[in-house]
Formats: sequence, C-alpha cells, structure tokens
Amino acid sequence: MEEIEVPTEHLHEAIEEKTEEAIEKSEKKGSMAIAISTALMAVFAALASLLAGHHADEAVIEQIRASDQWAFYQAKGIKDEILTLSNSPDKQARSAKYKSEQAEIQKGAKESEAASHAHLEHHSILARAVTLFQISIAISAIAILTKKRFLWFISLGISCIGLFYFVTGIF
Repeated sequence: MEEIEVPTEHLHEAIEEKTEEAIEKSEKKGSMAIAISTALMAVFAALASLLAGHHADEAVIEQIRASDQWAFYQAKGIKDEILTLSNSPDKQARSAKYKSEQAEIQKGAKESEAASHAHLEHHSILARAVTLFQISIAISAIAILTKKRFLWFISLGISCIGLFYFVTGIF
C-alpha cells in the first residue's frame, strides 16, 4: 500500500505568514494606542502650559497692583507727617482722614498680595503638570522606538500624576 503524502510544507509556510501578519496587526494597534495617548498627553501639556503662563502673568499684575497700593499708602503717610509739622487749624481732622485712607489702601494692597500668591501657587502646580506630561511624552516616544510596552505603561502612570496636578492647578 502506498502512503498518501500531505504537502505540509505549504501548510507550515501559510501558518507562519498568518502568524506574522497577526503580530504586525497587533503591533500596529499597539503603536496606534501609544500614538493616540501621546497626542493626548501633548494636548494636556499645552493646556497646562497655557494656564501656567496665565497664572504667572496674573501674579505679576497683582504684585504690581500691590506695589502701587503700598506706594500710595506711603504717600498718604508722608502727607500726614507733613501735616503734623504744619499749623493748619484742621490738621486733626485731615490726619484722621489720611489714617483712614491708609487703612483702606493697606487692605487693598494686602488683597493684591494674597491674589498674587494664589496665582503663583496655581502656576507652580500647573508647571509641575507640564513637566510630568513632557516626561511621559518622551517615555512614550522611547516606547514606540524600542517597542517595549512596559515603557508606555510607565508613561501612562506619569501622565495620570500629571493629570492630578493639572486638575489641582485649575481649582
């Protein structure tokens, strides 16, 4: 009896080709996920950077307002000192007026200083978010180049910390 020979070489080659195609498709899907997540990281980095810059600008503006108020406060104090040296008949009333104006000016200056500090705090928190997003973007790029998924997971973890700082910096 003659043995029937099944051409397995062709079958083996077909299996290898299909396996390679499946691996390539999986790698493409993985690369696409890394690319999309990296793009989202870049969007959040840009937003955090924009907001950090805004808060830095506002902090400077508030500090300028506070400085202006303190200069005005000093001017009222100088006027009061000059008044005490004069022989004006209404110097008591005018001195009281200057002192009450100084109290209002001081209040406004302290409010502006507090606002400046608050903006600087938001700026600092958002700057941390930007830094973390930039680090995660770099690690994602390395993950794509080296085809090591665990690096991508690390970058996602760092991005989550960046998102925490981003949300904290907004509120």
